[in-house]
Amino acid sequence: MSAQELDSLKAELLEAIARASDLSALEEVRVGALGKKGRVSALMQRLGSMPPEERRDFGQAVNTVKTAVAEALEARHTDLSRAATVAKLAHERADVTLPVREGPLSEGRIHPVSQVTDEITEIFADMGFRIAEGPDIETDFNNFTALNIPPEHPARQDHDTFYFAEGADGTRPVLRTHTSPVQIRAMLADRPPLRIIAPGRVYRCDSDQTHTPMFHQVEGLVIDEETHLGHLKWVLEEFCKASFEVPEVKMRFRASHFPFTEPSMEVDIGYAKVGDEIRIGEGDKWLEILGCGMVHPNVLKAVDLDPKKYQGFAFGMGIDRIAMLKYGMPDLRAFFSGDLRWLKHYASRRSPSPRSPRG
Repeated sequence: MSAQELDSLKAELLEAIARASDLSALEEVRVGALGKKGRVSALMQRLGSMPPEERRDFGQAVNTVKTAVAEALEARHTDLSRAATVAKLAHERADVTLPVREGPLSEGRIHPVSQVTDEITEIFADMGFRIAEGPDIETDFNNFTALNIPPEHPARQDHDTFYFAEGADGTRPVLRTHTSPVQIRAMLADRPPLRIIAPGRVYRCDSDQTHTPMFHQVEGLVIDEETHLGHLKWVLEEFCKASFEVPEVKMRFRASHFPFTEPSMEVDIGYAKVGDEIRIGEGDKWLEILGCGMVHPNVLKAVDLDPKKYQGFAFGMGIDRIAMLKYGMPDLRAFFSGDLRWLKHYASRRSPSPRSPRG
């Protein structure tokens, strides 16, 4: 191909680039010129069959055409891209007068367990209780021994309790089976008078409609020199009236047995069932809600308190059970399912109330 023919090809390609009306048409020109089977690429492939004395001059001439075409393509691409953006902006307009779409903060919910935990802590804070906390992984002493739970007690068995590997001292740490170890820690850390509640997660090997391997409890403890069962009864009655928002409640205290209290009692609350609704404070049906009793003298001895001088009461309840009762939920497992439909139905949109001071 002569120099005149190369100039003619160059002019033809530059004219095609200038005539391209959009990016799609420009791409067709690029492929036809510089693509694998393009006209300029075909010329470059001829170099291998040419004599050495012609190859250098012809190669330089073809490269000149290739460079000119590539520069023209880039410049035209810039112009067409800018024009496409301007056209898009002219046709695609945003209506800034539309209301702002709600974001994650407005869509968020307070889980029923968190909501009920806050309500419970507020009620007891009004009675002068402070919040105490402890670790989820506990020692055998805090979880069992100090609470007067003997070595042969069923609660210590592997089928009821989650144990960790045995340590160097021969003991096995345990995922706490109740929040009572917090009571032990509080009595070891401070001297009476004590008035605390201990909300938190607890763990047991159990799973069905009303039990889960991890659930939530709150326990209360009062230790001084004068507290008696009458005080315990008043505290629980006032809690139930405030929690279920009723003016009066019927409560029944039944004799029971817990290793860490003596005497021990289980507490039932009166209710009526109207359809699927449970109404607290009405009717003649009874529902167990918690366990309680006077702190066992052996528990006081375990934390170096003189049972002849100090006495007090303790109680414990399942927060999940209270939430089920308040919201009329039939299955405890739904609490941990992560179902957004369930959360939007039962969970609260209001901000959680500030907690009382922690101990």
